[in-house]
Amino acid sequence: MALSLPLASSTSHTSSMTGLAADARSLDRLKLDASQNDPAAAREAAKQFESLFMREMIKSMREATLKSGLLDGAQGDLGTDLLDQQLSVQLSGQNGGLSDAIARQLAQAMGVAPAAPGASAPSTLSLGAAGVRKATGAAPVGAATPAPAGRDDFVQHLSSTAERVAQDSGIPAAFMLGQAGHETGWGKSTIKNADGSDSFNLFGIKAGKGWTGKVAEVTTTEYVDGVPRKVVAKFRAYDSYENSFRDYARLINDNPRYGQARSQTGSAQAYATALQKAGYATDPQYARKLSGAIQSALRAMA
Repeated sequence: MALSLPLASSTSHTSSMTGLAADARSLDRLKLDASQNDPAAAREAAKQFESLFMREMIKSMREATLKSGLLDGAQGDLGTDLLDQQLSVQLSGQNGGLSDAIARQLAQAMGVAPAAPGASAPSTLSLGAAGVRKATGAAPVGAATPAPAGRDDFVQHLSSTAERVAQDSGIPAAFMLGQAGHETGWGKSTIKNADGSDSFNLFGIKAGKGWTGKVAEVTTTEYVDGVPRKVVAKFRAYDSYENSFRDYARLINDNPRYGQARSQTGSAQAYATALQKAGYATDPQYARKLSGAIQSALRAMA
């Protein structure tokens, strides 16, 4: 899901954000620089958005707290509002916080690589990454939150995880999301453990002789001489979707049989074809189906 937010100038704001988008002048500057395809500008806009969110959250917290009566009145309210605004500015932009996720989506929509998070200024009321995730209800990194079924919801739920792994592995996020969507029917047919819990195996990776982790044993369809057959197979099981993405990336990058696929990340069709030739799946139509799923994931991410 793409976010539509005004982008701030990378030269005038990214070094030190002192204004909020709620301020007319700051908003005008954001609108003026919205056409710049600069990842630093995307990150600045994300910080502006997060600061607005933090300001509203602090305001709600104050409204839920009993007042002492010492500073009641218009002047006290003005002072409190100015303090809340300053706190919201200081709290935004924390590494691993809400602005990171927003910046990644903005950079993706712009077609550029996301900017690296800058150093955060010290704060007297620093919630940190964990506090921001708790306040927003966002799942922590590597969380085992079940992915919803359906292409758009499935992609939206896993896109930030895929993008993190893409930065480390070099495999495009859309390629991984498309393959995960194809293997699971966009979350409708996931591999389950014996107790019915999710194995978090998004890519249908089997547990071979070298696998020492958890295993899920299920009935699946394999093609033998082009004929589909039901067989019982052992698949790898993980503790989170992020572990699944990272294990898949290691498999593609470290296994020599997928070297050709790794060199074809500029084309969904070429990548899918190389995977099929390397024996990733036994379905004779795997390349065509996977290429279509990757293109579908790209549309969902736009």
